[in-house]
Amino acid sequence: MSQAIPSPGEALRAVRFEAGVLHLLDQRALPHETRWLVCHDAAAVADAIRAMVVRGAPAIGIAAAYGMAMAAAAGDDPEIAEATLRASRPTAVNLHWALARMRALGDVDAAVRAEEARAIHAEDLAQNLRMAELGAGMLGTGARVLTHCNTGALATGGHGTALGVIRTAWSAGRLGAVFHTETRPWLQGARLTAWELAAEGIPATMIADAAAAQLMAGGGLDWVIVGADRVAANGDTANKIGTLALATCARAFGTRVMVVAPSGTVDPDCADGAAIPIEERDGDELCTLGGTRSAPAGTRAWNPVFDVTPAAMIDAFVCERGVARPALGEHPAELLRGPADGGQETESTAGSA
Repeated sequence: MSQAIPSPGEALRAVRFEAGVLHLLDQRALPHETRWLVCHDAAAVADAIRAMVVRGAPAIGIAAAYGMAMAAAAGDDPEIAEATLRASRPTAVNLHWALARMRALGDVDAAVRAEEARAIHAEDLAQNLRMAELGAGMLGTGARVLTHCNTGALATGGHGTALGVIRTAWSAGRLGAVFHTETRPWLQGARLTAWELAAEGIPATMIADAAAAQLMAGGGLDWVIVGADRVAANGDTANKIGTLALATCARAFGTRVMVVAPSGTVDPDCADGAAIPIEERDGDELCTLGGTRSAPAGTRAWNPVFDVTPAAMIDAFVCERGVARPALGEHPAELLRGPADGGQETESTAGSA
């Protein structure tokens, strides 16, 4: 069933839990078709996560929490349900964080588990709004920004992380230009970010992933703003493949880098990026485009879907608890020990390595 782009300001929810059943907006079909996948148990949720029906670290965690709630309602073995969900995507730490939170409930009934899953969902939206406020406050007037992959409402409980900052900054009149990559091989930027920006009425320009260096070299960019799937204690950050290349170019051409992610994305038990597991998917994903084969049969392909950007290349890490500047030696894990509501950072106080 096809559907028009939502009007600006219309609430967009990619994850819905209704009458004990999980409904996931199938992001593989966007932007041309709006299709919902209905999941009745944890195994179906795990399959949906693995197949990229639902994607984005926060949204994956939310979906997994609902999967555990459904497992409890069905009387399924919780250990088996958790193991099935845990194996669906290895890099996104939000998945493991949400599962640990559901496990910590102990011996409670299914209704309590469902309420906890709803709480995780609601908290993520509130965190998105706070991060957007903090991140937007760091941008100078007329800022020219680039984002990678999709980090909006589709990837979270609503509003978004990096794209949430862009939404809020646009509403405040702080942006001069918005660029986004196409994001090969799944084209999350071309299909999903473009769709969300159009929904908000935010004018934007898409570039090929490989065109970012030329954009920065010409002085056309102030900030690269991205999300994260796992942040090590020292600030090394795993995100969509291509983020490391963007950060490397940013360092060469004087563009600043901002990572925006909820505090649950920080893994304090992971000392640095070397300990972050990097998911590799079927190489055939690189050999097709929109379902049509683009490479000769038998082509060998290497398909890591994340890379790790060193903390020294990240000017600002923004979560709902505040802002850290990894390039200046401020570790994101330190924010976990601070107050839940960090102070506002501004353009004048945000450092750059």
